[in-house]
Amino acid sequence: MMPAPLSIERLQVVDTLSAQQVMQLHQLFQQEWWSDDRTLDDTQRCVAGSQLCLGLVEPQGQLVGFARVLTDSTFKAFIFDLIMRQDWRAQGLGKQLLGLIKAHEKLSRVQHFELYCLPEMFGFYSALDFTTEVGGVQLMRYSTTR
Repeated sequence: MMPAPLSIERLQVVDTLSAQQVMQLHQLFQQEWWSDDRTLDDTQRCVAGSQLCLGLVEPQGQLVGFARVLTDSTFKAFIFDLIMRQDWRAQGLGKQLLGLIKAHEKLSRVQHFELYCLPEMFGFYSALDFTTEVGGVQLMRYSTTR
């Protein structure tokens, strides 16, 4: 018998992470190639410096999903660090978390929601109406670390 699908209804949506949940987020970051070099201090500072953070939390208080947003509240909202705990993946929660971000009252006047991802994630984000058609714009980077 298949287990019941996991759903956001079983989870609490929070916009402020407790110190324990920030530590849990750091543990999630340590499991991904794109964030495994982040320190706990890095994680604490990026959460504190983001205008909007949304976490998905189990009834016992365990963080299972997270995303953060930097925005000017008018033209752009840049979504970062969408991450789901491995045992909660492939359940549609990432899609639901993005929906919560796009519908959030603090972002109600934003014209463009943007993010960057690897080509293997294009299908996921395209299905949610994100596009790679951005008028020829390319990501450019200046790095303070070498």
